[in-house]
Amino acid sequence: MQAVDNEVLNQVAAWLEVGQPCWLATVVQTWGSSPRPVGSLLACNRQGRFTGSLSGGCVEDDLLEKLTQGQLAAEWPQFFEYGVTAEEAEKFGLPCGGRLHIVIEPIQAAEPWRSHFQHISARLAQRRPVRRRVELRSGAFTHRDAEAAEPPLWDAEAQVLEQSYGPRRQLFIIGAGMVSKYLAELAQQLDYEVTVCDPREDLLRDFGIPGVRLVNDMPDDAVRDRANDPASAIVALTHDPRIDDMGLMEALKTEAFYVGAMGSRRTSAARRKRLLALDLTDTDIERLRAPIGLPIGSKTPPEIAVAVMAEIIAVQAQRNIEARRQLERTAA
Repeated sequence: MQAVDNEVLNQVAAWLEVGQPCWLATVVQTWGSSPRPVGSLLACNRQGRFTGSLSGGCVEDDLLEKLTQGQLAAEWPQFFEYGVTAEEAEKFGLPCGGRLHIVIEPIQAAEPWRSHFQHISARLAQRRPVRRRVELRSGAFTHRDAEAAEPPLWDAEAQVLEQSYGPRRQLFIIGAGMVSKYLAELAQQLDYEVTVCDPREDLLRDFGIPGVRLVNDMPDDAVRDRANDPASAIVALTHDPRIDDMGLMEALKTEAFYVGAMGSRRTSAARRKRLLALDLTDTDIERLRAPIGLPIGSKTPPEIAVAVMAEIIAVQAQRNIEARRQLERTAA
C-alpha cells in the first residue's frame, strides 16, 4: 500500500470522527498510460478539501467541482468515466487514448460508516490488511480482516468493487551503517516506510536521515514487534554476527516477504551454518537471500543500496503476480 492511499483512509476516518461527511473515489480501471495505478484513492469533504490522487492532477479539479456541486454521487455510490472522447482526453490532459474509470462513494458522518472506517484505520496502524466490498446498486459496504493483501477486483456487470487496504510497504533495516543510510533514502523515494534498528546508540544518533523511524533495541525483539507482516522486507547490514544473526533468527520466522543479509558468499555460507545451530530449519534458512541484492557488480555503498532495493522490488512483484494468479484460479 502506498503512503498517499494510507493517508486518504486515515483522513476519511478523521473527518467522520468530527462529523464531516465526505466522498471516497477509487480508480477501478485504466487504459493507456496512467500516472496512478488501479486501486488509487482520493477523498474530498464538502468544503472541497481533498487528499490523495487519481490521475496525477489531470482530472482532480473537475471531479472536485462535480462533487461539491452535487453532480456526482450525491446520495449513492456511482461509477464514472473520464476520457471517453478525444476532446475529453485533451481537456483533462489524459494520455493519447487514455481512459480512467472510477467509483465514487458518498460517506456519511454517522454509523455504520464511522465504525467501518475506524476499523480500517486501526488495521492500518496494526500493519494488518483488511478487505473492503462495495455494492454500487444497493450502496451496501462490508469489510473483513484478511491474512494478506489481495489484488483489487471490479465487476462492471454486477457493479461491485472489492479492494484490500494496508499495510504500507516497510523496509526494516538492521544496522545503522553507511549502506543503511543510502538504502533508507532510496526506499523512502520508492514510498517505503523505513525503520532502522541498532542496539548501538551512537550510530543511531548520527544516522541523520529524516523520516526514518529509529529503534534502539536488540533486533530480534524489534523484528518480532514491528516487522512480522507480509508487507515488510527485512535486511541485516551490520557485518556483526552478534547483531545480524539475532535479527535473522527472528526474521526468518516472520511473514516478511523478503529477508536478506549483506556479506560475501563465504560469509553467507558461514552464517547459514550458524543459523542452523540456532534451531532454524532448512526451510527457514532457504528464505534468506545472501549475498544480498541483484548481482549487478555493486561495490560502493550507493551501488549496494541500488542492488538490494532492486531485488526487493523484483521479489515483491513476483509475489504479487503469484497472488493474482491464485485469486484468478480460486475465482474460476
